[in-house]
Amino acid sequence: MTESAGVFDLDERLVAKADPALVAADEAHFAAIARTLEEALADLADRLDVVRREGGRHGQAALDRDQEVHRLTARIRTLRRFGLDLCLGRMVPVDGDPVYVGRLGLTDRGGRRLLVDWRSPAAEPFFGATHADPRGLASRRRYRWTLGRITDYWDEVFTADGLVGHAALDDQSAFIASLGGSRGDRMRDVLATIQADQDAIVRAGSRGTLVVDGGPGTGKTVVALHRTAYLLHADPRLGHRRGGVLFVGPHQPYLSYVADVLPSLGEEGVVTCTLRDLVPEGAGAGEETDPEVARLKATAAMVDAIEPAVALYEEPPTEGMVVETPWSDVWLSAEEWAEAFTSPDPGTPHNEARDQVWEELLRILVDKHDLDEDPEDAEDAEDPEAAPEVTPALVRRALGRNGDLRGAFDRAWPLVEAEDLVGDLWSVPAYLRRCAPWLEPEQVRLLQRAEPQAWTGADLPLLDAARHRLGDPAASRRRRRQQVAAAAHRARMEDVVDHLVSIDDSDMRVMSMLRGEDLQASLADTGSAPGDQPDRFAGPFAHVVVDEAQELDDAQWRMLLRRCPSRSMTVVGDRAQARHGFAGSWPERLARIGLEHVTVASLTINYRTPAEVMAVAEPVIRAAVPDANVPTSVRTGGRPVRHGSVTELGTVVSTWLAEHADGSVCVVAADGEEPVVPASPRVRQLTPTLAKGLEFDLVVLVRPERFGAGEDTVAAAVDRYVAMTRATQELVVLAGP
Repeated sequence: MTESAGVFDLDERLVAKADPALVAADEAHFAAIARTLEEALADLADRLDVVRREGGRHGQAALDRDQEVHRLTARIRTLRRFGLDLCLGRMVPVDGDPVYVGRLGLTDRGGRRLLVDWRSPAAEPFFGATHADPRGLASRRRYRWTLGRITDYWDEVFTADGLVGHAALDDQSAFIASLGGSRGDRMRDVLATIQADQDAIVRAGSRGTLVVDGGPGTGKTVVALHRTAYLLHADPRLGHRRGGVLFVGPHQPYLSYVADVLPSLGEEGVVTCTLRDLVPEGAGAGEETDPEVARLKATAAMVDAIEPAVALYEEPPTEGMVVETPWSDVWLSAEEWAEAFTSPDPGTPHNEARDQVWEELLRILVDKHDLDEDPEDAEDAEDPEAAPEVTPALVRRALGRNGDLRGAFDRAWPLVEAEDLVGDLWSVPAYLRRCAPWLEPEQVRLLQRAEPQAWTGADLPLLDAARHRLGDPAASRRRRRQQVAAAAHRARMEDVVDHLVSIDDSDMRVMSMLRGEDLQASLADTGSAPGDQPDRFAGPFAHVVVDEAQELDDAQWRMLLRRCPSRSMTVVGDRAQARHGFAGSWPERLARIGLEHVTVASLTINYRTPAEVMAVAEPVIRAAVPDANVPTSVRTGGRPVRHGSVTELGTVVSTWLAEHADGSVCVVAADGEEPVVPASPRVRQLTPTLAKGLEFDLVVLVRPERFGAGEDTVAAAVDRYVAMTRATQELVVLAGP
């Protein structure tokens, strides 16, 4: 082993690269980075200690303090996590000094820029330079880090002058060398080797909808994740204290696989989830087994049925009523009922609008009441002169206790749970016919079920729409509790102030200042009252990123659009991987669900799947989807696709594990099948659907002829195509009875 003093730790086969003429300047620069990192960590720790000791804050000041603590701790975690390997590489402009690119920007105490943030405009040439468009660079160097040391590096030269002082001159060598590396259970760090076509999409603006279209292995997920981090840095609408970003993946194994990527880029505040996570019932929902039921529920029209379903519970009484109070009887007409029912602000959820309707009813009745009239029971009082004055507040309290009025109101505008409303659609045919009059009688019958709340995945968009339209049925109760708690606190504070003022014998009577309005407000304990627990998936979000978007139906798209009123979205997918087909173009598809201003960026180079595997996978998908966007592989794996019998499964996997000290294996079998595989943390067993979006060194297909059984030929072909293209090194296909 030949080891350079300092950061470089190059194998003896790379002795030429260890020449001080090649690495001395880098070593000096890394020494400066190391000193500055120590100083930055010390400064951040001191600042964090100061902020944490700033106690006694309330309201916005307390929120600002908490956010500053979060920002500082996140920065400290990132610096400690990476150290010197914050540096991705360097670029040398034609007419300037080397510029070092990092995960974060770093400046020493003298103001010298040691690292430019990879997301900054200054770093763009590092990723975007090509021989056709060098972006003003003479050369570019990328590092390979292992345990905090540089174990290899590659140079790319764009001008004749750039040949001096470089050791590795093969084009794209850093990237190609990384493709054959072993995969683990988490996505590898690929920031340093993002390619020019990918970087252009990462840095595209956030206005409107950007579709990232590409076949397997083109880096769509890499682009989606790094674009998320880039937009949070570059777009002021999305960053600190702004609208935030929602990242939606296809399933939990996918989210686990990419879990480290955004934190490694310094972004820990992105909300990541699957569509199921958006609805509380999603975790326990089963699959919809009837294709026709699933088709009906997947339409936007079915989601639209939620509005008339809720409106049924917002119909004012058609007849008036007499409302009795201790002082007089007041007539509440049908017209006044209707007036109160139109009082909520547009868009107010049903359950939350109840309070507004009730308050408007009370206002109408109080205004109609004769406040000059004495109470009826005043005649029976021993001291009529002591009868309380009839005030609007007194009348309101009396009306609020009127059982007939409250009963009529509860029947006309009841609290409604989303689960009950959607469940009624599947158990009360007349209700479903009223809310979805376009359904045929046979379709109404088909949608009915014995257990109305036995939720399936197809129900989730309707539950989401119902919950959004209804709001939280406990919201008004929590508000009342909060108001009562706040009133009780104010009363206690008034008693304390009265006591302090009464015992104050100072000449200046300073305690009387406690009765001042400003001091009274500062004494209010606004944080002590019970409050709502926010739903972190509810939004709204300033930007939404959705991967494997080709699978979403219209009802599911509604779930996302509801959370993204700006319609600023990054849509990632492959039309050829849509299990139920994908008619038309991306702009046509998205226009159907209301997304306009759509831009499509295509990725056509397959960086993951060896050419040997793609040669077998391409005919599979083209047989069902002739116009599939099948990408071109940039490398060969040196291993042809192997075929065999399912009886060889254990041997195939065990042999591969014995021959490879690291790397991952995935055994893909049809849903419901559980082939026996050797126990190892490096072996996963998944269905084709759950394998989507992931990658493994060895992929073994078990009885692929059974994939998509019972579905159309497109679904079956897509399942086989997706499963095949998860392989980064080798594919084995095992057939059997």
